[in-house]
Amino acid sequence: MKIKEIRVIVASPGRNFVTVKIITDEGLHGIGDATVNGREKAVVAYLEDHVAPCLIGRDPMQIEDIWQYLYRGAYWRRGPITMAAISGIDMALWDIKAKAANLPLYQLLGGASRDKIMCYAHAQGRTIDDVVEAVLAKKEQGYVAVRAQAGVPGFESIYGIHKKGKKKNVLEGRLPEEEVWSTTKYLRHIPKVFEKLRDVVGWDTHLLHDAHHRLTPIEAARLGKELEPHQLFWLEDAVPAELPEGYRLIRQHTTTPIALGEVFNTIWDARQLIEEQLIDYIRTTSVHAGGVSGLRRIFDFASIYHVRTACHGPTDVSPVAMGANLHVDLWVPNFGIQEFSGYSEATHEMFPHAWSQDGGFLHPGEAIGHGVDIDEAVAAKHPYKRAYLPVNRLEDGTLWHW
Repeated sequence: MKIKEIRVIVASPGRNFVTVKIITDEGLHGIGDATVNGREKAVVAYLEDHVAPCLIGRDPMQIEDIWQYLYRGAYWRRGPITMAAISGIDMALWDIKAKAANLPLYQLLGGASRDKIMCYAHAQGRTIDDVVEAVLAKKEQGYVAVRAQAGVPGFESIYGIHKKGKKKNVLEGRLPEEEVWSTTKYLRHIPKVFEKLRDVVGWDTHLLHDAHHRLTPIEAARLGKELEPHQLFWLEDAVPAELPEGYRLIRQHTTTPIALGEVFNTIWDARQLIEEQLIDYIRTTSVHAGGVSGLRRIFDFASIYHVRTACHGPTDVSPVAMGANLHVDLWVPNFGIQEFSGYSEATHEMFPHAWSQDGGFLHPGEAIGHGVDIDEAVAAKHPYKRAYLPVNRLEDGTLWHW
């Protein structure tokens, strides 16, 4: 079997997705997700100009060799664009390999370690009462874990809360919207949110919160300490991780579990944080960390240090990567939780899939391969539209972390 053709399909059924389709000379095909939200065309160029021409005629069964060829062979290693391209290729190759074996992907990984996959939903609101109502609605839908995000008084739009009448994170054809942020006001407000949530929602629902890289280590330590009485499942992305040593300070001051890693690309990004047990959940995902092969390396390493998995899964992780994540989730022994924020009807139509949801739990299904495909006729109806994530500034105008 040889790789005959590689297509890169860019479509926007509500938001942009970059999908890799590998076709073999024996008629089997596989697809992978290579989306980098807000920088999609950079990955397209990398794939079409620098990756696809090198893989035509190669054996698609040699997944590890191809992974190393694209990683080591490029000389300029790592980074979000390179690793998203590798991820898309790797996912598609695992899809082909599982189809050739006539097995669902998780069986090739070693079989299932559980019957179902716990996921968490997103709930947000401008006011504390709005957040409580949103969390209760998710609980009514069967979720046992909910990430709660709240507006901060005085700010119209912050992470998780978009301006009225505007779609979250989708700013088609315009330059990035600029939001205003105050860490001081946020730190005063968030403990009140979770105090109210525990009073109303109770203790049988896991509550999570995302600080979205906004804090310094001592600020994160303070927040974690103040949230301890409310027993969060985790505090996510409290501090940018370019300086992993900063997480030592957080560990010294709070027992609130820490989750990190959605922007990580390789095991090297996560190595120190895992080795020193500075985090409790590693949030790398198949589309950004080297596909199925990359996730296996990171998650196996994490298991040695009591760190559990928590694949990133917002709406810009396409149903393809979600399918790959779920196969890994079903297999991995140190599973923690899976993020799931749902998809538009147009996205479901474009990506027919075997994975399914039952309340607060997911399953990858029993279809051979990873169980997700792309309808190219539907994709053609949703052309690419330039879009950006917002930019964040402090009240004095200083550019800050978004």
